[in-house]
Formats: sequence, C-alpha cells, structure tokens
Amino acid sequence: MIGAAICAGLRAQGFTVDWVRTASASAHAQRTEAFDLLLLDLGLPGGDGLELLRSLRKAGDTVPVLIITARDALEDRVRGLDAGADDYLVKPFELQELAARVRAVLRRKGGRAAPKIQHLDVELDPAAHRVTKGGTEVALSPREFAVLELLLERPGAVLSRAQIEQRLYGWDEEVGSNAVEVHIHSLRRKLGADFIRTVRGVGYRVASSQ
Repeated sequence: MIGAAICAGLRAQGFTVDWVRTASASAHAQRTEAFDLLLLDLGLPGGDGLELLRSLRKAGDTVPVLIITARDALEDRVRGLDAGADDYLVKPFELQELAARVRAVLRRKGGRAAPKIQHLDVELDPAAHRVTKGGTEVALSPREFAVLELLLERPGAVLSRAQIEQRLYGWDEEVGSNAVEVHIHSLRRKLGADFIRTVRGVGYRVASSQ
C-alpha cells in the first residue's frame, strides 16, 4: 500500500517511477537500466536493503540513494548514510517532504544548488512545476515539462530520443514512435523555434547561452 501510494504520488509530481519489490529484482534493475535515483526500503523481501546498498557501492554504482524505512534509531540512520545513502527518511512521512528530498538529491547529483533552472530567458521551477519565458508563465503539459527539464539540466549536451523516452516513460507504458518529436515540436511553438536545436542523426539540445 505504501509503495503504490508513493508511485502514484511521485507520478502526480511529474516523476517517472519504476517499482520493484524484492532485493534481487532491484539488483537486476540496477544492472540493466540507468536510473536517476533509487528509493530504497531496508526491509526488502529476499534480502536486506542495506546489503543491497553496500553491494551497489562496492560495484562502483554511483546512483543517488534515498533510504525510506521504518527503522528510526540513530544507529540505523548512521549506518545507512555511512553505507553510501545520500539521504534517509523515516516512515511515516508526507509525500511533499519525500518529493522535496528527491528534488534536493537530484540537484546535488546535477551539481546545482539553486532550486530553479535558468537558461536564456527561460526559468524552470521543479517544485512549483512552473515555467516562465521572459517573466511570463508558459503552460506546459507534464510530459513537455519533463522533456524541458531534462534538456535544461544539461545545457549544451545532446540527448538522444532514447534518453528522453527513458525519462518520460516507465516500464509499463507504451511509447508512440513519434512521441518525443511531438513534445519537442510543442515546446518550440511555446518557447521559440530556435530554443531547442536538432543535431541531425544524434538528438536534441537547448540553444547555446552565448
């Protein structure tokens, strides 16, 4: 019940969420997919979450990890952070706090301290799910917002269609063949035709700030 509520709540906040329920399934997912963040319960069926975390770090996996658990003793929190977790949240918690901690960990991963992302005259606020251009709010769909956020997190970097699809869609979602192109077209219409550039045969990037 908690897992389902977390998935639904985070998806409502614009995150793409994949959920695995055992230690072995989690280890397999980490070996086969690239994730931005791992929310890890310590009491996993088939294994201990702390041991899973230690094995990930021993293997050199640098994915940010936010532990969510009912283990609230000081020694448990210290043990989890010292094992390689980036944050530790004790159940029960409010979804708003979890989402805020997720955003904070992702900011640190991206090397940002500021909560908002600014590029040229476009500002994106992940917490408020708000975008402005020249100070005027621009209405974006959740998927358009996710595409723009991904591009703005790495200004100048070229992202392939597959990389963008991975951010937009979970395992259980069907992806249309031209879904990314549709979102890019809509963003260009709203933010300016030259704001997102196509690198032929490679992918997309935001316009240079120069």
